[in-house]
Amino acid sequence: MKLTLYPFELKFKHTFTISRKSKDVQPLLVVRLAQDGKHGLGETADNAYYNMTVPLLMADIEKHRSFIENYTLSTPEQYWADLYPLLGHNLFALCALDIAAWDLYAKLQQKKLYEVWGLDITHNPMTDYTIGIDTIPNMVQKLKEFPWPIYKIKLGTKEDIEIIKALRAHTDATFRVDANCAWGVEETLRNALELKKLGVEFIEQPMPANDKEGMKIIFEQSALPVIADESCILEADVAACKGLFHGINIKLTKCGGITPALRMIREAKSYGMKVMTGSMNESTVGTSAVAHLLPLLDYVDMDGPLLLASDTSTGITMQEGRIFYADRTGTGAELLA
Repeated sequence: MKLTLYPFELKFKHTFTISRKSKDVQPLLVVRLAQDGKHGLGETADNAYYNMTVPLLMADIEKHRSFIENYTLSTPEQYWADLYPLLGHNLFALCALDIAAWDLYAKLQQKKLYEVWGLDITHNPMTDYTIGIDTIPNMVQKLKEFPWPIYKIKLGTKEDIEIIKALRAHTDATFRVDANCAWGVEETLRNALELKKLGVEFIEQPMPANDKEGMKIIFEQSALPVIADESCILEADVAACKGLFHGINIKLTKCGGITPALRMIREAKSYGMKVMTGSMNESTVGTSAVAHLLPLLDYVDMDGPLLLASDTSTGITMQEGRIFYADRTGTGAELLA
């Protein structure tokens, strides 16, 4: 296979703020794998919380360029298994290579990726659109300028309930909230009661990932379902979330790509848990890959391209929450000229 790396820095439409950080630019890395006259694209994101930068991602991949370029793809699962001993310490890098392998594999079969898996796309869930933390007037303005059927609201401030009340005054859309580990037990229980009255569907990661005793209380007493994010990074975390969360949010970048995500989905469903995939603010390359998992999901947060002022590629499109696939094989993503 021929390996090509494309680093990007894409600006956000608005400063993107969650409970622990703000950023105006999203650094990204797109990987291209070519074999037998076809190519596949994968993507991974820079993320300071996980100490991942694009230069580090590129350096770790470059260390194994010889192995990658001398590899002949048979199946993505085997490719992932062969790469894991080399890149298991950097699942962000492994993710980009894994997505590219699945895209290439589907193209070699002349199929869309969901067709490779035999999935039915007629009942796909819709994506939410994220409103980052800001002043209440600014958050209301962001909502007004982007009408959408489902919103994910970032919380973790001293005005959390006031924020939701203000937003609710302007829309009947479904609300989901994400506290990004900012609350404690009592605050979560208290907020859940109020948020339920305001039509919130669920709470994502209300408390720090290491507070398992607190999450057990929340799981048993919360007025709203709770979905794991920071508590569910790796495959091993799925079992650990059982009895602490009602569902999990799988992010391809964090878990190492599509291959482990498929296993995580199957395991979570075997426990009766809801399954969601989330965004690390990827462009249309990574988001197009997530789109092919939709038939397996209960919820999805794949609004990365909608939050960015520019993009890396064409691929899937989104209209009022609905996702439309590109009329191309693989994931459908193609780099912009």
